[in-house]
Amino acid sequence: MDKIRVLVVGCGHMGTSHARAYHQLEGFEIVGLVSRKPESRERLSQELGGYPTYGDYAEALEEAKPDAVSINTYPDTHGEYIRMALSANAHVFVEKPLALTVEEAQSLADLAQEKGKKMVVGYILRVHPAWAKFVEVAKSLGKPLVMRMNLNQQSSGSNWYTHKQLMNSMSPIVDCGVHYVDVMCLMTESVPVSVSAIGARLSDEIDAEMYNYGQLQVRFKDGSVGWYEAGWGPMMSETAFFVKDVIGPKGCVSIVDEAKGESDSVDDHSKTGALKLHHAATDENGNFAKADEIIDTSDEPDHDGLCLLEQEYFLKAITEDIDLDNHLRDAVNSLRIVLAADESFRTGKTVEL
Repeated sequence: MDKIRVLVVGCGHMGTSHARAYHQLEGFEIVGLVSRKPESRERLSQELGGYPTYGDYAEALEEAKPDAVSINTYPDTHGEYIRMALSANAHVFVEKPLALTVEEAQSLADLAQEKGKKMVVGYILRVHPAWAKFVEVAKSLGKPLVMRMNLNQQSSGSNWYTHKQLMNSMSPIVDCGVHYVDVMCLMTESVPVSVSAIGARLSDEIDAEMYNYGQLQVRFKDGSVGWYEAGWGPMMSETAFFVKDVIGPKGCVSIVDEAKGESDSVDDHSKTGALKLHHAATDENGNFAKADEIIDTSDEPDHDGLCLLEQEYFLKAITEDIDLDNHLRDAVNSLRIVLAADESFRTGKTVEL
């Protein structure tokens, strides 16, 4: 089988990890690395053995003629870059979120299907074995579920710079929230019916209309409820910055990791260490019938390993013609929820979906 010729766009943290995955996988051949920053594309090219580099995406598409494009740039470029890739008859891997609006996301999903091209959105937790176990256990707890999740980041230096760049187009609860809302949808296997949110602008370094702390609350048709909280910046607290907890009638399951690292470490965001499962059942004396269980998940991929799993799935989607209708529907719906949260913050009202 011929190798899939892939063009990697964006050579930052995510682009670098995905490029390493393509370099490692037999089914891919990198035909170019694209970045507006010469130092980042040349560094990555040198690390991987000397791939062609480009400063201009349109030029790279024209010259490299890829079978697939991997888009790892800031969210405000995703829509345009996806359209360009699909117009060039290439399959697409794109970091989340798919687009900045639900309408644009839906039109991109429709265009990929119209062109007969595969489009995979980078929901990295879907390929994470420990998170898959977390979802599986949560689904065994009965209904309704109460899902409590956050990811607050006390960022400074280059990480705070990156966060400020991201906030040119979206708030933390939108940017990060799509991952965790997607997990909630997987856990409930239900549809969201309403969203409300609060937020605050805690820095003069961001736009007057933007907020760097937010919390959303989502209600599902089956009676399940969830909240998600995210804040970025040098002022953020590291007390309870990482909460991943699900409660149901039969008990609760939580991600617990006593060795949890710094809130600003991207590599630590998906790490789990262990799951703690508590059973609600009691005996005739009203005492708990079963002891809590610790499910070891410490043997898990690092960030590059997760990106490798994502790209294995992308390769399989192309070579085995996997139906991605549900994948794209979920990508659009998770965006629908977090953008409704954004609307709720700005209007002060609950948004019915």
